[in-house]
Amino acid sequence: MSDRAPGPGDDGDDGDAQDVRAEGPAEDRDRSRRADAPEGDAEDRDAPAGSVGTAGSAREPAGHDAPEPSPPSARRPADGGDEAPSGSGAGGAIRAMSLALLVLIGGCLGGGLLSWVVQLFDEEPEPAAEVIEVQPTPDVVVAVRDLARLESASFHVERVIDLSSRQRHVFGLVEAEDSILLVAAADVVAGVDLSEMEDGDVVIEPERRRATLTLPPVRILSARLDNDRTYVHRRETDVLADRRDDLETRARREAERTLRESAIEGGILRRAERNAAHTVETLVRSLGYEDVVVRFGDDEG
Repeated sequence: MSDRAPGPGDDGDDGDAQDVRAEGPAEDRDRSRRADAPEGDAEDRDAPAGSVGTAGSAREPAGHDAPEPSPPSARRPADGGDEAPSGSGAGGAIRAMSLALLVLIGGCLGGGLLSWVVQLFDEEPEPAAEVIEVQPTPDVVVAVRDLARLESASFHVERVIDLSSRQRHVFGLVEAEDSILLVAAADVVAGVDLSEMEDGDVVIEPERRRATLTLPPVRILSARLDNDRTYVHRRETDVLADRRDDLETRARREAERTLRESAIEGGILRRAERNAAHTVETLVRSLGYEDVVVRFGDDEG
């Protein structure tokens, strides 16, 4: 084996081989570190020579502006969870305002309801001012009648008149009603009408100081409603019913008729007859007659 002096070409080949041998183990170590290091460290090592790397981050080359960090609301959580709503604060404020508004409205409604209940059970409010004006009209005397009545009894009677007018519409399929409730009060007067007396109804015996009088039968002289105590308590008219203008007039007539009958049933005629006989007898005795007989037209004998 002979030694040979290296030539010019041999120096280059040997240098390259040494460089390859020197770089081989280093590159293997770099590759292993890159595989084991996190992604951020790998990017640091791969960054250009003009950049200065820090642990876990990479800087841009000199001469470039660093990117602005994204707002926290725009970043998505690393664990892949749902993104937090960006308007949660505004939504909470809106809910608070809505709740406050509902409480305010409820307070107003509750206060108004309480005031209405208090007024309902409190004294009735004063009625509105009303002016009633009566237009003057001339009076006309239509008839004149002479009276000779002896009123001897009077009854004051009250009654409630419930009068209704039932009406049928739509071929008799629909029934409607117009009704009135009248509280009626009347004065019923009974007595004797002396204008009905005839010749022979008064017999006088001066010698015996005796007088016999035959009076007309006792009857009801008048039955009139007391307007100060008579009033309409209720008047109701259904939607489909025709309002009868004369319904109150008919109710008043019915009241007079029924009150008259009630007075008769109460014994007003017997009382009027007894009082009339006593009054006439007292009057004739004052004229000097001691024996006074008072009879009525319906008496026998």
